[in-house]
Amino acid sequence: MAAIRSATSARVLSSVRAQRVAEVSAPALRMVTGVSSSAYVIEYDRTFTFPVPVAQLWATLVQVDRFSSWWSWLHDFSLEGHGLEPGAVLHGVVVPPLPYRLRLDVVLDELVPARRLAAVVHGDLEGTAAITFEGDEAEARAHATWTVEMMQRPLRAASRIAHPLLRWGHDRVVDATVDAFRRHLVAENLR
Repeated sequence: MAAIRSATSARVLSSVRAQRVAEVSAPALRMVTGVSSSAYVIEYDRTFTFPVPVAQLWATLVQVDRFSSWWSWLHDFSLEGHGLEPGAVLHGVVVPPLPYRLRLDVVLDELVPARRLAAVVHGDLEGTAAITFEGDEAEARAHATWTVEMMQRPLRAASRIAHPLLRWGHDRVVDATVDAFRRHLVAENLR
């Protein structure tokens, strides 16, 4: 009986050690592969095109006071600072097409007009985000990348079971944001 307990203890200890090694190695592996192994993390990387020059896209984007009118999913929006500038903080609540809300504070970390925005995200999501801009006189391209971790307990629990559904909600908000902004740019361009 003692031999069985000893063998079982050795297997459990070996399993615990293997799990600890995996947990310690996981962040390093994510850095190397660029792939998150956490159901709580959303990594995003996509390029969007707009039928206007980059200068016009940028001139519209800096109209921060109009964000709430452009995007129906954005509630309680406010800006701490004087427009889009390093150190400015955008506060708001994101209401996706799923039964949850995300309170966010986006701190602009880096800003190169008409070229790049980088930010740190705090609140119900924690992470970093960047958008780079390029294009010509006919078309602008915005390359958006971010890695955010869900911090709300209910979302973390739901993500263990329904990560694809939460990812779908995230992607719908992004698509709605881009589509609304594109429509606004086109309408403004027709004036």
